[in-house]
Amino acid sequence: MKTLILSSLTAVTLFAGVAGASAQTVIITQEQAPVVREYIVRQNVTPIQPVPDYDFVVGTTVPEVVELRPLEVPELTDRYEYVLTSSGQTVLVEPGTRRVVQIVD
Repeated sequence: MKTLILSSLTAVTLFAGVAGASAQTVIITQEQAPVVREYIVRQNVTPIQPVPDYDFVVGTTVPEVVELRPLEVPELTDRYEYVLTSSGQTVLVEPGTRRVVQIVD
């Protein structure tokens, strides 16, 4: 009986850890944010105008009319694209899917 309870508890703990990891939305850490900001400033990117009937929200797909730029920061292990909004936010996008993965103020 102890073994069954211990096994069940272990399985629940592992599942919770996996679920928590998959829910993680932080792509750029606080330590990486200044490096990313500096990169974008060096690129001299013009912020885009608001897109009619669309708000940048994590999980949404960026419309095709929005030009995405590659985020080529060596400190990042994964590759992303980005767009700079007129409100000064940097929107990080998953290449290929155009899904918003993080918004950095």
